[in-house]
Amino acid sequence: MKNLIIALLLALAPLAGASQQNQDEEIIRTTIVRRGDTAPDFSVTLTDGRTVSLSDLRGKVVLLNFWATWCGPCRQEMKNLPGLLARFRGQDFVLLPVSRGEKEATVVRFLKDNGYDFPAGLDPESAVYGKYATQYVPRNFLIDRTGRVVSVGVGYSPEEFAALVKTIEETLKK
Repeated sequence: MKNLIIALLLALAPLAGASQQNQDEEIIRTTIVRRGDTAPDFSVTLTDGRTVSLSDLRGKVVLLNFWATWCGPCRQEMKNLPGLLARFRGQDFVLLPVSRGEKEATVVRFLKDNGYDFPAGLDPESAVYGKYATQYVPRNFLIDRTGRVVSVGVGYSPEEFAALVKTIEETLKK
C-alpha cells in the first residue's frame, strides 16, 4: 500500500508542486488540438443509443466536454451543465459531454444517480479523446459554427467556467 501511495504521488508531482508557468507548459504539452485548429471529426454513441458525429453538428456552436466519473473536478463541473443547457436552450448550441475511457454501464449509472437527464458520449477506449489530448480531464473544447476551436480549457474552477459561458455567448453572436 505504501508503494502505491508513493507511486501516485510521483505520478501527480509534475502538476502538484509546479509553478503556474510549468503547469501551463504541461497543459500545452498534453493538448493536441489547440485554439484556431479545425476540430477533428469523430462519431460517438450516446448513452441514449443515438450516434452523433461532430460533422453532423456543423453550423452549431459545440461544447465538447471530456470528463470521467471518477474525476473530482469533472463532478464539480458537471453540476453546472444542466444550467448551461437551460441558459442556451433554443439557440444553436450543443453540449457534447464525452466520458473518457469508461464503460457504458458506469456512465449511465453515474448520470442516473446524479439526476442528469442529458445523454453523454461514450469513448471507452479513449479513441476520441486521443484525437484531442493526451492527459487530464476535464477538458473543454468550444467549437464554432465552422468547426474551428475557439477555446480550450483544462480543469475546473468557477471563474474559468464563467469565462467559458461568456465565450459561448460571444461565439453564438457571430
